Amino acid sequence: MSTIPPNSTPGAAECGDRLSPSSVIALMTSRRIAWSALKVSLVVGTVLNVVNNGERLMAHGSVSLWQVVMNFVVPFCVSSYSAARNEVQRAKGG
Repeated sequence: MSTIPPNSTPGAAECGDRLSPSSVIALMTSRRIAWSALKVSLVVGTVLNVVNNGERLMAHGSVSLWQVVMNFVVPFCVSSYSAARNEVQRAKGG
């Protein structure tokens, strides 16, 4: 059994070589990781929305709510998953 480094997320060392879906979700939704991912998604999502919908917004046209939401959700998922994987690698000592 490996030891968890200081300031790491609980459960990171329990994941082993392969992450179970529940352990990934637990790590992704931990307060520290989720807060960091939220900040990333706000910046990246805003940039994506300006790039993807800027012309329509300037012309006061309509934009797809689904596309706007996904421009924030996808960066959140990528950021939180990457941070969870990083926690597992740190816990394993690699």
